[in-house]
Amino acid sequence: MRFIRLKAIAWKEFLQIVRDPRSLALAISIPALLLLLFGYALTLDVDRIPTVVYDLDRTPASRDLSDHFFRTKYFQLLAYAGSYPQLQEMLDSGQALMGLVIPANFSRDLEADRKTTIQVLMDGTDANTATIALGYASAIVTLYSQELIKQKMNRLGVGKIFPPIEPRIRIWFNPDLESKNFIVPGLIAVIMVILAAILTSGTVAREWERGTMEQLISTPIRNAELVLGKLIPYFIIGLLDLGLSVAMGKFLFHVPLRGSGFLLFSLAGLFLLGAICQGVVVSIIAKNQLLSSQISIFLSYLPTFILSGFIYPIDNMPKLIQFITYIFPSRYVVSILKGIFSKGIGLEILWLEGLLLAVYASVMIFWALQRFQKRIA
Repeated sequence: MRFIRLKAIAWKEFLQIVRDPRSLALAISIPALLLLLFGYALTLDVDRIPTVVYDLDRTPASRDLSDHFFRTKYFQLLAYAGSYPQLQEMLDSGQALMGLVIPANFSRDLEADRKTTIQVLMDGTDANTATIALGYASAIVTLYSQELIKQKMNRLGVGKIFPPIEPRIRIWFNPDLESKNFIVPGLIAVIMVILAAILTSGTVAREWERGTMEQLISTPIRNAELVLGKLIPYFIIGLLDLGLSVAMGKFLFHVPLRGSGFLLFSLAGLFLLGAICQGVVVSIIAKNQLLSSQISIFLSYLPTFILSGFIYPIDNMPKLIQFITYIFPSRYVVSILKGIFSKGIGLEILWLEGLLLAVYASVMIFWALQRFQKRIA
């Protein structure tokens, strides 16, 4: 392998990118657009749940109960229903996600020390949101009941009652429980595979379609020089986009980067190199830009979005699917990005993921060199 020939191919590919302003603009704008779209639009936080109240009691006690819901950020008062059918209509139309029904004898039962009930109606179309919202509602009702018990004990002259167990809860790594701190690091992996699929899936196929591959084959350039020369410009662009994504995550979305930035770029660079080589392999096999881009998206984007742990926890998947996730390197890079961003862990914990990414990059480079042959098929 001669450096001058490698440099010539890399420079030729770089000029090809510069002369195609649409591809260059796409490569630069994709990270920013995806981060802005997912960072602001995609959220796993469940708050400000639109709630309608049907208060049949209409006493200070019933209003105090409903106020306990709306003093928190989790529930938002939408309206007071005048009838049960009106409440049902607001739930059916999707205007409200939760309905709170307070019975007519609510305050009277409380004063008489009788057990009373309230009804909580929840739109279960989104099972995850409904489960979390019901947990909030149950916690608020429990706290309200405890306040009533304390008030009763005070009236009876009983001293303060303390629970036998008091939890001291401390949340590590994401103390404010903000979903952006979970989404943005994983989104960087999605951005890298999309860029690799879009930018490199047509590198070799484009030469075949334009008829310039025959000219390259007739030159003394070796297979490795041609393949690696085509990889270099896209790898540099990918690193620049990685830096842009990390900078936007840190300074725009204020996601804390607790670990080593050098380690993050090193391990993520291994994944990026493997993904770019994978795109080149697809381009070599398909020899058609449209077909190669579709195959690359199918092989990279979908597994990264669904099977990497980016959004959906792998531990909640069926055992067979959990086993399949080990095949995809995106699982390891998502673990690395989240570990370095949120936990600040280093190579002493992430060495296995880093080793597997190095194996992935090596296999893809070897495969690309083996698949490309200087002959007209």
